[in-house]
Amino acid sequence: MSLPPEKASELKQIIHQQLLKMDVHGRIREVLAETIREELAPEHQQLSTEDLIRALRQRGIIDDVMKELKFVADVNEMERTSAPKPSTHFVDREPPVLKKTNIDPTRRYLYLQVLGGKAFLEHLQEPEPLPGQICSTFTLCLHFRNQRFRSKPVPCACEPDFQDGFLLEIHKDSLGDGSKMVDATTMLSICDPVHMVLIKTDTFGETTLVASYFLEWRSVLAAESGITNVAVELLGVGTESKVSVGVLNIRLEMYPPLNKTLSSEITSTQFTLERQKTAEKERLFLVYAKQWWREYLQIRPTHNARLVKIFAQDENGVNRPVCSFVRPLRAGRLLDTPRQAARFVSVLGHERAPVIGGGGGKQEQWCTLLAFLGRNKGDCEDHANLLCSLLLGFGLEAFVCVGTKAKGVPHTWVMTCGSDGTITFWESLTGHSRYIHRPINPDDPPLAEQPKPLYPYRTIGCIFNHEKFFGNCQPSDAVEVCVFDLHDESKWKPMSGEAIKSVCAPGATSSVPPFPPLCASTVDAAVTSNEMEVQLRILVSEHRKDLGFSTVWDDQLSYLLSQALAAYELERTTGVSAGNEEFQDAVRRAVPDGHTFKGFPIHFVHRNARRVFATCLRSPFCEEIICCRGDQVRLAVRVRVFAYPESACAVWIMFACKYRSVL
Repeated sequence: MSLPPEKASELKQIIHQQLLKMDVHGRIREVLAETIREELAPEHQQLSTEDLIRALRQRGIIDDVMKELKFVADVNEMERTSAPKPSTHFVDREPPVLKKTNIDPTRRYLYLQVLGGKAFLEHLQEPEPLPGQICSTFTLCLHFRNQRFRSKPVPCACEPDFQDGFLLEIHKDSLGDGSKMVDATTMLSICDPVHMVLIKTDTFGETTLVASYFLEWRSVLAAESGITNVAVELLGVGTESKVSVGVLNIRLEMYPPLNKTLSSEITSTQFTLERQKTAEKERLFLVYAKQWWREYLQIRPTHNARLVKIFAQDENGVNRPVCSFVRPLRAGRLLDTPRQAARFVSVLGHERAPVIGGGGGKQEQWCTLLAFLGRNKGDCEDHANLLCSLLLGFGLEAFVCVGTKAKGVPHTWVMTCGSDGTITFWESLTGHSRYIHRPINPDDPPLAEQPKPLYPYRTIGCIFNHEKFFGNCQPSDAVEVCVFDLHDESKWKPMSGEAIKSVCAPGATSSVPPFPPLCASTVDAAVTSNEMEVQLRILVSEHRKDLGFSTVWDDQLSYLLSQALAAYELERTTGVSAGNEEFQDAVRRAVPDGHTFKGFPIHFVHRNARRVFATCLRSPFCEEIICCRGDQVRLAVRVRVFAYPESACAVWIMFACKYRSVL
């Protein structure tokens, strides 16, 4: 393969700079002197080039140079959306395998290295983990211009040993210039930050959001050597958003090096202009929102008590318009239908934002999408925002609804408007709950038959998506009497679409973070199912042994249970029940005359076998099966893991037994 002259000279320049940086010439002189002393003194023979190369290779200098000239990436530590890697059950058990990353020589890259952390004072007393001991870990999730990465986990410590490198491609969005290498001036106009989210995973596999930080990377454009080191102070989240949790040492480097760097005055002026532009847009929107709210209250004074949410706080305590939390999101080939998307969102864990102290109040925290996906769980608002974004991506007219459930508990859910006017409610926490809304007419005569609402929602204050916001101004905010004619301004007061677009459109302001793409699952469903099943068999056998019972497993009966578990998941995803007749027939054939069969299916969204077993024992039906005693007792258990994007899992388990009926 021949290179054009300009590329060859550029490659020579890069190699020359690298050799100078490593002081290779000095090291070669040392080796030469040492080799002459050791080998030439006795015989005074000639030293050939091959002898010198052999000496350099023995001392590892050639390997060091080649390693520095290659970009290497740990297979386990990087998740690239563009090329998801098939997982095997050896992923976490083998030493990392290094491989070359494909680099386009016509593109510009930012090499971001995380070189350790310090001052994570919450872990000051953390003991050094023993070899093989399970300990809490930190993981860093990154997103930059549609590229996502995840660091390898490191043990939690006051000075966590992060040693990771991420190669971020810097490219332009316009297709016409996509093949050109961007220069420093063009890169200065790319205001997308590197979003970094720090996740803590405890010894039970529970994840906690520690920090969320937007890194301004463009300072490297003014660095003379094309390299800059930054100490990033991470602040906590939610109620601790003003408290420092630690510092990360980050090194930024441009590849290939810039021919011409910018002055620090130019970069600081650009940053100041961007901040001023964002602040002015946000100020104008705030003025408009205040005016809109005054007009809304003048319609009816009781509107003051309705849940009309124009702004919400993100994990960093920053107030943002709610419309900025939603954006059409396409899942590529990871999800095929809107109902499958609803199922995926429902298997992400549900957890309220933590509150320090009592009082029963709910902590306000709407997470950015990367923070939600990074820890794989969030509150109902996070689920509703993600589901609405996915449904918009599938071409539906979807809105997030803000209102209450029974007993006045605040809640959010998703609504879609069909082209025929059909209104459908989607419960984002369950996925399979979809309700057709048929409003009750309060003016109908008392004896007129009214539709009975099946949904759990009581009141609705507002609805919104990425382009629209409507406040409910009907006489009653009860969902059952609401008419969703969004074109009737006497029922729904709209906000200006232009005003929303000025602060919520992609790239409108630097304070609205870009949406990351979804990543394919790294969970091997078959292997995980087998592992959980083996663990549950051991737990059941030990539990029965403690009770003085022997345990005999029926492998054939266990296998038959798979079809029932597959049918349950299909029903949750599509709403269609299938395959029940075949399962019942198979069980009848497997259970002899005079024997009794009992089965207990249960669903989880985590993969911790001990937690599963403890939960199952709390059910009297399941405990009756696990502790079954009698004549010719045979036990069966089947685990079926269904993998979804972001390594979210729906876990179905069925315990069963058959025994001879004596009575």
